[in-house]
Amino acid sequence: MKPFKRIITIVLDSVGVGAASDAAEYGDEKSDTLGHIAEAVNGLNMPTIQTLGMGNLHPVKGVEPSASPLGYYGKMEEASVGKDTMTGHWEMMGLYIDKPFQTFTDTGFPDELIELLKKETGYNIVANKSASGTEILDEFGEHHMKTNDMIVYTSADSVLQIAAHEETFGLEELYRVCEIARKLTMEPQWRVGRVIARPFIGEGKGKFKRTSNRHDYALKPYGKTALDNLKEEGLDVISVGKIVDIFDGEGISEYYKSKSNEDGMNITIDLMDKDFTGLMYVNLVDFDALWGHRRNPQGYAEELELFDRQLKVLIDKMQEDDLLVLTADHGNDPVHQGTDHTREMVFQIYYSKKFTGSGLLPMSRTFADIAATITDNFNVKHPPYGTSVLSYLK
Repeated sequence: MKPFKRIITIVLDSVGVGAASDAAEYGDEKSDTLGHIAEAVNGLNMPTIQTLGMGNLHPVKGVEPSASPLGYYGKMEEASVGKDTMTGHWEMMGLYIDKPFQTFTDTGFPDELIELLKKETGYNIVANKSASGTEILDEFGEHHMKTNDMIVYTSADSVLQIAAHEETFGLEELYRVCEIARKLTMEPQWRVGRVIARPFIGEGKGKFKRTSNRHDYALKPYGKTALDNLKEEGLDVISVGKIVDIFDGEGISEYYKSKSNEDGMNITIDLMDKDFTGLMYVNLVDFDALWGHRRNPQGYAEELELFDRQLKVLIDKMQEDDLLVLTADHGNDPVHQGTDHTREMVFQIYYSKKFTGSGLLPMSRTFADIAATITDNFNVKHPPYGTSVLSYLK
């Protein structure tokens, strides 16, 4: 098949499809994000992704196998150590992570780091625990407005987050203290994947709202990714959502921030009218942030069904030489114990209007097969990990 001019890769953040072979090492035996959500809500209504072959790939109540699927589909296991967002995405673009990023989910950040952060920024600190972004504001937002004490917290990911009120604390001041936090957390014992500025507005408990002025201070990938190789060859690499943050801008030629999954898909749909040659790389974080971590299968299900409706609109706008790639970066089973990500297999689904065939792809032993396929299509150098599936797409 002749190469595709545009590849649209959409990551459904945390939509895993069953426990990985090493899930027991992570306490994630029998996890199955997509399957368990479907069971919890007595079936999902996702006719678009059903036609592409999702029901043929994995048991999902309500998403039956298609007699004539339109896409190629398979499962991937993560080769890297860990189950966080950066590990999944970096591997997807051709890197291998042999040491997991630091997390402080269970304990909060060490006293030594907190004391240094207080000293370097000039502010006191409250919270220092793992919490959801909305709950932490209700708990400490009013106190912060009265005292300017910084709200420092973490999550299941490798992140240090600082929340501050845009009006009483100031956006630029929030960015300044986050830059200090990023510098401090470059030390090996505290090295987190991202420091995140979490600005908010509002007058009091129950009225606080995070704004779109979030800013991520991420580690740079340790080596060149498929994104770098595409950009160096003059191809477009368009980021939608938090992709630009995950890669700290490396290999990105153009980016669009999104406010929600729905907004991210609307941006992607609009960009289908853009004449570009290369990759559009999209992350839809709400599946993970709003529903997986909060263990809400009903909200997760509704978000999946909304995505499926928007996916139909996107597919209708695809050109003959477009390739759509759907995948995920890890699991986050909302009926599993705890609030952490789950070590799961993820799906890979490929669709083009010029396909004359369809069917099951071989099991991928690394997410880097996505990078290999993309770089193979554009005939550019790809990182040392991953095997292209381009030859299977007929």
